[in-house]
Amino acid sequence: MPIDATLPYDDTNIFARILRGELPCNKVYEDDHVLAFHDINPAAPTHILVIPKGAYVSWDDFSANGSEAEIAAFVRAVGKIARDEGLVDHGYRVLANTGGNAGQEVPHLHVHIFGGQPLGPMLSR
Repeated sequence: MPIDATLPYDDTNIFARILRGELPCNKVYEDDHVLAFHDINPAAPTHILVIPKGAYVSWDDFSANGSEAEIAAFVRAVGKIARDEGLVDHGYRVLANTGGNAGQEVPHLHVHIFGGQPLGPMLSR
């Protein structure tokens, strides 16, 4: 169910629970500011979720309130993960949904990295 990205952070969301170690994940990458793991319901051969460790609801929240160190670490992690997964040569997609109209389902900023096959048009019509 799409969420309202303007609501306060909800620390019971699934990504907050993963960060606290309450739920497992198939980790791909981790540093002081970022955790990345395989999506449990992949939409492409490679489908990785990248999340900041801070409590940010959306891209809007993160870009307005994240520290310079958090933002730099997050952007660099996305690129590193794509390189490490061998996605650069054939191409990949990075997607961040913000709010209900975009289909955001978890109220914690997350970026999807898709690759491993032709991904088709950016938006369905």
